[in-house]
Amino acid sequence: MEWSIQDIAKKAGTTSRTLRHYGELGLLTPSRVGGNGYRYYDQDALVRLQRILLLRELGLGLPAIAGILDGQQDTAAALRTHLALLEQERARVGRLIASVRTTLHKTEKGEELMAEEILDGFDHTRYEQEVTERWGRDAYEKSDRWWRSLSEGERREFMGRHEDIARDWGQAKKDGLAADSDGAQAVAARHCDWLSAATTSPGRSYVINVTAMYVDDARFGRNYDKYEQGAAVLVRDAMKVYAERHLTD
Repeated sequence: MEWSIQDIAKKAGTTSRTLRHYGELGLLTPSRVGGNGYRYYDQDALVRLQRILLLRELGLGLPAIAGILDGQQDTAAALRTHLALLEQERARVGRLIASVRTTLHKTEKGEELMAEEILDGFDHTRYEQEVTERWGRDAYEKSDRWWRSLSEGERREFMGRHEDIARDWGQAKKDGLAADSDGAQAVAARHCDWLSAATTSPGRSYVINVTAMYVDDARFGRNYDKYEQGAAVLVRDAMKVYAERHLTD
C-alpha cells in the first residue's frame, strides 16, 4: 500500500512543500516517483515520517533528527525510544495540570501558595539546544536574558501582539493577498517590529531564516495555519520580500 504526497501531507497536518524539503535533506525519500513526477510513500516511509514528526514535537532540529535516524537502523528500538520520550512528556504535562489545579484551589480558598507547587512542570529552556545550534550560544543567552527581564504582564502583552499578527496573516491568506501586496507587506512590517522586541534591529538573513522555520517546522507553522491553512507559507514569502526590501545584514 502506498500514499501520494498530498495524502500524506493532509493526514500529517503538514504541507507537500515540507515533505519535499525533507526529501531534499535526505530525511524522507519517497518509495517511488510516478511518471507524472508525483511522489508516493509506502508503509516504511510512513513509519519514518512518524519518527521525524515525533522528534520535531520533542524540539529537535532537522540536522539532529538526520543524525538520529542515520544512527538508528532498528525501527522497533527507535519507536521504543520515542515512546519513552513521549511518556516523559505526558508526565510533565500531567505535572503542569496538577500544578494549575493546585494553584486554582489554593487561590479560591485563600491558602498560602508554595513556589514548588506553582512552578512544577514548567521548563522555559526547552529550546536552548536548538537555538544554540541554529544561531549560536550568544543568541540564546541574549534571548533568555530578555525574556526573564519581562514581567508577567509584559510577557502576556508580547504574546498577545503576536496572536493579533497571526490572526491578520490568516485573514490575508483568506483574502488571497500576494506576498508582495501592500496589505501583506503592512502585516510583515508589524511582524518585523514584533521580532525586534527580542532581537534589536533584526537583519535580513535573521528574518528570512526565522520565518522560513514557520514552514519547515510544524510547531511554529501551526500558529498561523490555525487561522487559515497555508498562512505560514504566506508569512514566509511576505517576510522574505519585506526583508529584501527594507533590511540589511
